[in-house]
Amino acid sequence: MSDFAITPAVTTADIDAVRKLCWDYRDFLLRNSDVDRRITETFYPVTRYSSLMRDLPDAHARPTGFIVIARDQAGTAVGCGMSHAIDSQTSEMKRVFVSEAARDKGLASALCQALMKQAHVDGFTRVVLDTSRSLIAAQRLYAGLGFSLRGPYQPIPDQVRPDLLFFEASL
Repeated sequence: MSDFAITPAVTTADIDAVRKLCWDYRDFLLRNSDVDRRITETFYPVTRYSSLMRDLPDAHARPTGFIVIARDQAGTAVGCGMSHAIDSQTSEMKRVFVSEAARDKGLASALCQALMKQAHVDGFTRVVLDTSRSLIAAQRLYAGLGFSLRGPYQPIPDQVRPDLLFFEASL
């Protein structure tokens, strides 16, 4: 893990790098499986995702949200994650992504821990998230961080509900 620095994404360059990583994440999901393609196209068609990416700094601004970026020793952005408030007690983690070159080094766990720590500092008492049933490594990551399975915490379209898992952790 010492090969990476995780910092809040606050500068224009940071946010631009996070946007690129988020698009890489979307591309990964589209290629990963038919299920992930359907989920991604349901929730994040290009026009909606473009709008989300444009609004990143505002939608995830503290104290109700947080964006982190991970850079390798050369300064290349290799991972990101973000959170935002669902209610006064609940923070949702979104778009935790590590580029292929930086995987299997504990970086995803470190990104999640940074988001959870900040959520706790900001007064949230729990963190929720969802993931695809096909993302087995993500499921293991969340279980290892103390997350438990739970039901949906927001309305989910019927056509993708069976393909998603929902998790919660107390802070």
